[in-house]
Amino acid sequence: TPEGESLLPLAKHLLAQWDNTEERLRQRFTLQLGRLSVAAMPSFACNLLPAALVKFRQQNPKINITVHDVINEEVTEMVRSRQVEMGIAFSPEGTGSLLFTPLFEDHFVAVVPPGSPLIQVTQLAWTTLLKHDFITLQRPSMVRRLLEQELSKQQMELPVAFESHQLSTVGRMVADGLGVSAVPSMCIRQMHELGARCIPLTAPSISCRVGILTQQELSVAAHALRTVLLKTVQAPSLPEH
Repeated sequence: TPEGESLLPLAKHLLAQWDNTEERLRQRFTLQLGRLSVAAMPSFACNLLPAALVKFRQQNPKINITVHDVINEEVTEMVRSRQVEMGIAFSPEGTGSLLFTPLFEDHFVAVVPPGSPLIQVTQLAWTTLLKHDFITLQRPSMVRRLLEQELSKQQMELPVAFESHQLSTVGRMVADGLGVSAVPSMCIRQMHELGARCIPLTAPSISCRVGILTQQELSVAAHALRTVLLKTVQAPSLPEH
């Protein structure tokens, strides 16, 4: 009929569009196509995330990933507001509707200049470390807050001489002899590459859980990355001397 003839091109177009949509969905569910946005605190994004992304990329070379390296509080907010599907951060005080999956327990280590006599010891007490000028991250850094909260319980204060927004700047300042610092153990490799040296800290031993923040449901790509992170990311340790 004339009506059928006029409908036929549109019907063919709709069928072709459906086939294309079906194929794209199949590719996404089989990880042959897709995008994924992740937020991670800088200490993790710079030190541990790249190795995990190498593993993920080897398994899923067609998935494009955007990494937002933002402070710990912003990681939580970006996941909560669905700006990203996944975040890596310190354990939040309250997750609300979010899920927190622990990756490892991180411990703070001392960071000292390479020529310091402190590098002769196998572990260092906070009382000894705090006798030196202290270099730390500026507020509202979670690293700074954790240190201040835990030390205040021991009636100790940070003798802050220098502050910076970047861990790389802190490490370089220590390496050049401006003072000492304390960072999570996931930063050990970065501190050594910058020329500083790391030593285990005691009395008190300060630790914090690092994990994955997500909404209740994940895309196939996000689930795959979560699996890779759980299999590959482990608590860092000091290299053998």
